[in-house]
Amino acid sequence: MKSLYIMGTPGSGKTVVALGLAQKLQQEGYRVGYFKPVANGRNMTGKVDLDSVLMKEVLHLNISLEKIAPITASPFYLSAQASLKDGLAVIMDAYDEIASFSDIVIIDGALSIDILASYGLDSVSLAKKFGSKALMVLKIENDYSLDNAIFMNKHLALAEVPIMGTIFSNVPRPLYAKTGGVYSPILEQAGYKTLGVIPTRPEIASPTVGEYFDMLGGEILTGHERLDLHVEDMVIGGMTMASALTYLRRAANKAVILGGDRADLALAALETSTSVLILTGGLYPDVKVIARAEEMGVPIILVHYDTYTTVEKMGQVSRHIQPTDKTSIGVALENIVTHCNWEHIVNNL
Repeated sequence: MKSLYIMGTPGSGKTVVALGLAQKLQQEGYRVGYFKPVANGRNMTGKVDLDSVLMKEVLHLNISLEKIAPITASPFYLSAQASLKDGLAVIMDAYDEIASFSDIVIIDGALSIDILASYGLDSVSLAKKFGSKALMVLKIENDYSLDNAIFMNKHLALAEVPIMGTIFSNVPRPLYAKTGGVYSPILEQAGYKTLGVIPTRPEIASPTVGEYFDMLGGEILTGHERLDLHVEDMVIGGMTMASALTYLRRAANKAVILGGDRADLALAALETSTSVLILTGGLYPDVKVIARAEEMGVPIILVHYDTYTTVEKMGQVSRHIQPTDKTSIGVALENIVTHCNWEHIVNNL
């Protein structure tokens, strides 16, 4: 049995890479297990890890969710020290059970590689316990991202964790050519292999209107049947009409956050590429806004938070692929086949 520990930075798309790789390995005839030793406490609904639900169903795993994701860590996990006292034993027991029926176990790292370091349960320490090879998955935002890639690979090397390579994921289109033509060669010169450069795909990177509604609550005034629209940008409507029009026209598939009393701005937003209007302060909009939104098929969500709180909460939303989302599941596999050297991963496990 072999294991591959996927670790990296927040928002890099580690689970999407895990999903794509697992599907490809199954196509190649391997029995693939999935393990998430430390789940993110903020992404739990009813104490069920959403990524584990997805992988259990897609990979047809006959094992409980409690075994797939045995430990959770919220940002204030030290307040619940008792629950982590026997954390390593719990993790190892779950891992051994998954490994017993797998040729390859894909291990999905925590939000970042350092989480639970105070208990010796960080990704690097666990990779050594499992005897796993490490696959770095890193998000590209600017040149500092390359520095981060080199630094993290060096840390793994010093910790004597075998390194499979690095995948740059969620790469914005303007940085795609630079990542392949500049960042990857520099990383290679430092002695670390680049195994893929995956461009940002809105269908798997951008949250849906429904995911924002789950976080915000409130009332859906229009567009109940269109909560699957993707939100790729946000515009806050706290400006004059003259200033707002420039931003509204520039941003595509956006969420526009504004007060319900800004009928002029709401109507202008509806004439541009808008995925959802989010009205703050509990102020119901003019009937003209509702009528136009229904005509354009744009959802309106009314919340009772102020604009600042609304935007802050929206910043906590991340994209979670649902087991029924066949398109996104297919894109995850396509990313691996098209943009990654999956053959190298298979041959070196």
